[in-house]
Amino acid sequence: MKLSFLGAARQVTGSMYLLELEDDYRILIDCGSDLERSTPREASSNGQTTPAVTHPGFFPFEASSINLVLLTHAHVDHSGNLPNLFREGYEGQILCTEPTFALTNVLLKDAASLNQKRINELNASKKQRVKDRQVQMQKDLFLDKQVRETMENVVPIGFNRKFKVADGVDVTFIPAGHLLGAAHIVINVVENGERKSICFSGDIGRKNYPLLVDPATVPPVDYLVCESTYGNRLHEHLMTPEDALADIIQRTCIDIPGRLIIPSFSVGRTQALLYTLNRLYTERNFPPIKVFSDSPMGFESTKIYMQHIKMLNAEAREFYKENEALFDFQNFEFLESAKASKAVSNYGEPCIIISSSGMVQGGRVEYHVAENISNPYATILIIGYCAEGTLGWRLLNGQQTLSIKGKDHQVLANVEKIDVFSGHGDRNDLINFVSMQSPETLRNIFLVHGEYESMESFKATLAEEGYPQVIIPKKGESFEL
Repeated sequence: MKLSFLGAARQVTGSMYLLELEDDYRILIDCGSDLERSTPREASSNGQTTPAVTHPGFFPFEASSINLVLLTHAHVDHSGNLPNLFREGYEGQILCTEPTFALTNVLLKDAASLNQKRINELNASKKQRVKDRQVQMQKDLFLDKQVRETMENVVPIGFNRKFKVADGVDVTFIPAGHLLGAAHIVINVVENGERKSICFSGDIGRKNYPLLVDPATVPPVDYLVCESTYGNRLHEHLMTPEDALADIIQRTCIDIPGRLIIPSFSVGRTQALLYTLNRLYTERNFPPIKVFSDSPMGFESTKIYMQHIKMLNAEAREFYKENEALFDFQNFEFLESAKASKAVSNYGEPCIIISSSGMVQGGRVEYHVAENISNPYATILIIGYCAEGTLGWRLLNGQQTLSIKGKDHQVLANVEKIDVFSGHGDRNDLINFVSMQSPETLRNIFLVHGEYESMESFKATLAEEGYPQVIIPKKGESFEL
């Protein structure tokens, strides 16, 4: 069989891997959006490689040639190009877990809505060059029709059950933590009487994360495709999410009657925050400070979490049993309309505002940051990764003046950062994941989904742990397994 790395190679986003078996059976694992739009740095690799075949369409292959798609989890850097795959001629199924199906539907519908908005804005222009761009964008951007077609072809399957997809080929989805429904995918293949197995890690979660189960044990495999987002570092904060958030709230909303603005991704991070706040108010008798959650997609995602309580960790299930609520508590309010969102700026008491996006780039959070960025009694709490150039990145880097929607704002608010709500496992978690495999029987480890410096560092760490057979593939490279 042949494995080609078509995304998230020497960069974080755009996960997409093509596994080609005998009899021309082709499996695509993930089909994510490239959110970085950059060319990964070149560097040498180990092993024999051949360049992937290029194709003039959206993908470097003929979409109709793919027999099956496997999806590790819902985040758009893993799922965001699925509608384009169908638009270009894919006619097969997508296998994923039930929560991944539901969350992917929410994320892709939101992306399609944003795409339509961008096209409408260009349609309104009278400039020819803008209209030419609009024609090109209509060719590049998927809309609601493609999302519906995509979701109609999803087949949800359960965790930890071997699922036969073709003669001599079965797949198993194993809980990965990270996000509700996220999975490690193990593929077993029998070719010419020889049995081979490969595991795609997806995104590896961390232990004791709010709501989510710990990453489960992966059986022995021959090949391992492993993410490396935190391959060169550990999480900075060793406090529990409850302790870290309690400390921040005490300092920003209780000791000083101020505002706490938390930019947060709508799917996963927002639910972890709301659950943690509920526990603080329920178990620690915190003052009932008003909490606003301002994200329509966050509202939809929270409903999906409630529909899958049985798939959450034991602690969350027990909390729900005792309190009959995970995300609803005193003085909590979801803001559904844009009017309600803007009205919060007139709220005169200490409060917490959770809004998307987590990088402070697009979404309603830009309005809340703009309204509070020059308020010395306000605190902006960054709880996740912010890509270079985003408003969140500029806040973290201490810029004194920021332009938001064409207006300059002096930064007088306090800016803080914690990483206890990051859904990615750190270097130690990655080592634990790899160490499930024996160095004597594991043939190769392929590092993906990370910055190149992180991959190089993690490769060296794995060598020290007794795993010398580590490859850092370039985008487009293929390997005979």
